[in-house]
Amino acid sequence: MKIEYLCKNYDASEKLKTIIDKKVQKLDKFFEDNTRIKIVLKKGSTRNTDDLYTLELTIILDGVVMRAEVTSDNMYSNIDLAIPKLEKQIIRHHKKIESKSKKFRAKDYSIEADLPEEPQETEKSLVRSKCYTLTPMSIDDAIEELELVGHNFYVFLNKTTNSINVLYVRHDGNYGLIETVV
Repeated sequence: MKIEYLCKNYDASEKLKTIIDKKVQKLDKFFEDNTRIKIVLKKGSTRNTDDLYTLELTIILDGVVMRAEVTSDNMYSNIDLAIPKLEKQIIRHHKKIESKSKKFRAKDYSIEADLPEEPQETEKSLVRSKCYTLTPMSIDDAIEELELVGHNFYVFLNKTTNSINVLYVRHDGNYGLIETVV
């Protein structure tokens, strides 16, 4: 595994880099020798966080981004918190690749005779908003990303049609695709 360091407002000691190298090498069992991991070490990011340290670990593997970010008042404790986060993502990714190869197994479906009760109407409001940059990708890549993040939908820029698409998980477990037309 090849490790790249990037320090922002932070001067990493050789001792810290050695400890990080040693702990990151434990993840080597999941990858080939040419896998690269980018490690960003930074101190503070705004006026009020000058006493906080952030550690970011990023691995890009076959177009899939696995990332862990931890912020605390101690860079050494960040290492112990970030590595398990990244390891969980790696294991989940490997399991999804395994299950993808078994994708065409027959599935048993049972049909419920009773219909669910209609939900009572309640007033709903917007409670969260997100903004992110769309990356061009194929539908297969979007399916992998959707499975990796564990949500029931994924918004992406379709590199074939150059349009914004929404990939979603249907109630029957299959996928649906909404394509936009301008």
